[in-house]
Amino acid sequence: MDLNLLRVLDALLQENSVTRAAERLGTSPAAVSRTLARLRRAVGDPLLVRAGQGMVPTPRALELRDEVSALLRGCDNVLRPGAGFDAVHLQRTFTVQATDLILAGLAGTLTERIHKEAPHVDVVFLPEAVEGGPALRQGWVDVELGVLGALDPEIRTRPLTRMTLVGVARSGHPLFDGRIDARRFAAVGHIGISRHGKRLGPIDTALADRGLHRRIAVVVPSHTSAMILARDTDLVTLTLADWLPGTIQALGLRTFPIPLDLPPIEFGMAWHPRNSVDPGHRWFREHLAEVVRGSGA
Repeated sequence: MDLNLLRVLDALLQENSVTRAAERLGTSPAAVSRTLARLRRAVGDPLLVRAGQGMVPTPRALELRDEVSALLRGCDNVLRPGAGFDAVHLQRTFTVQATDLILAGLAGTLTERIHKEAPHVDVVFLPEAVEGGPALRQGWVDVELGVLGALDPEIRTRPLTRMTLVGVARSGHPLFDGRIDARRFAAVGHIGISRHGKRLGPIDTALADRGLHRRIAVVVPSHTSAMILARDTDLVTLTLADWLPGTIQALGLRTFPIPLDLPPIEFGMAWHPRNSVDPGHRWFREHLAEVVRGSGA
């Protein structure tokens, strides 16, 4: 049966009046009268009969009243976006692709936060090994987090925050003995961070504009290994401003502003559109976004 017929039937059984049912439905009495005729033929019962100036329900109509009302509420719950979603009952694993530096700064806070609302939700963090590939499209990754590169055309994105790069070196590094300008910054040995062994980037372009060149003495695949190497050598590396200050201090490191005019780093999240209106996925994305914005980024 047409769902609209049930809506008209529900209004008629609640109002016991064609006119009031029409007002409730935002239509004309004539349209409701025509639908009532269809309902009478379908049910095989007059449903509403005239009694003086009004109408009264038949015994069959009384039997149907609560059943029809409950059926419509159930249909509305099924069709309403996010209907029936309650995080406390969510049992799901979300997969996030992010760099180790971003992961270290938010994984603990995110886990604690989501488990307060959804104790049965787990999170798997993956490295950027599948960055630029079909991970989101294939469903291997729920959310890509960080600097968003080349993505499939249908992928949805959301900007989250801007971050500034700073230099980092061991606390007793000779670089801290004086003012750190571009020439002194370029003169020290550097640790590059690249999963693909890439050596040059925006810093090298900015130095070249000043007629300067730095030596990238070693390239490592992660920020974690770069900071440990900086702790044990006179090489310097890069990190994010105001990110993981406790870890920087615990490692015996010290940050400093990079003496170059560098644009901020744009961080965002990406996901496949099949998950856009999924209530659980949307709930997880909101928590992830709030944690990123609240983590000193």
